[in-house]
Amino acid sequence: MILSDAHVHTSFSTDSKADPTEVIETAIDKGLKFLTITDHEDFGFPNDEFKLNLSIDKYFDTLEKLKKKYGHKINLLIGLEIGLEADKPDVINSFIKSYPFDFVIGSMHLVDGCDIYYPSYYKGKETDEFINRYYDSILECLDLFNDFDVFGHVDYIIRYIPRREEYSVSKYKNKIEKVIEKIVKAGKGIELNTGGYGYGLNETNPGLEILKIYKEMGGECITFGSDAHEPKDLAREFDKALLLAKKAGFNEYTVFENRAIKEVIKL
Repeated sequence: MILSDAHVHTSFSTDSKADPTEVIETAIDKGLKFLTITDHEDFGFPNDEFKLNLSIDKYFDTLEKLKKKYGHKINLLIGLEIGLEADKPDVINSFIKSYPFDFVIGSMHLVDGCDIYYPSYYKGKETDEFINRYYDSILECLDLFNDFDVFGHVDYIIRYIPRREEYSVSKYKNKIEKVIEKIVKAGKGIELNTGGYGYGLNETNPGLEILKIYKEMGGECITFGSDAHEPKDLAREFDKALLLAKKAGFNEYTVFENRAIKEVIKL
């Protein structure tokens, strides 16, 4: 059993209505030992969407109180999912350094200022164009950002592309290997994000092929995250993710606290 869910959203993220107390109590009911809340900060979204900085003090105040309340039942950790944007390195790096997060996930949600969640991003583009640009954007950001602990859902874009059958790891392996190589050389981990199961994928983000590439290139640090935006999705499909991790050659996973490895747990 995986004992840590390290990618979880609450109502401090504008795409979630989950009450933090309900999230914690659900995690306890599901037998988790560690729970890391990682609400969004994406500076590039319009209309103040996904801007945790608007309520960052309340975020810490609320979660610190809940840590004290539930500390005898679960290890609650205060994290962040930061959207990496190549045109905002100063503001993003400054924000990360300004607060005592336990854990930081670096993710790619925007490409050239556009949210890749929406179908409008793909309109009029060929699959090769938006897939290559996505991985190129990650490569650009990896040259600008080093202050994160794991890279989130590396192949995130495949959740939303309109012609999923045209995508394969082998087809874009050259770009993917460059991304993974930079992550490994930077000493960063990757997560097994089970949110993809909610989008009709049959694997985690990333899946087995990319996990193997990370392992073969010397990557050692993995975390598990449900990407839950509702309490019911906490630890979703962790049994499948565990089997994938083992199949890729991993025999342990990592829990972070105070931006350092707190515990390494055997699979």
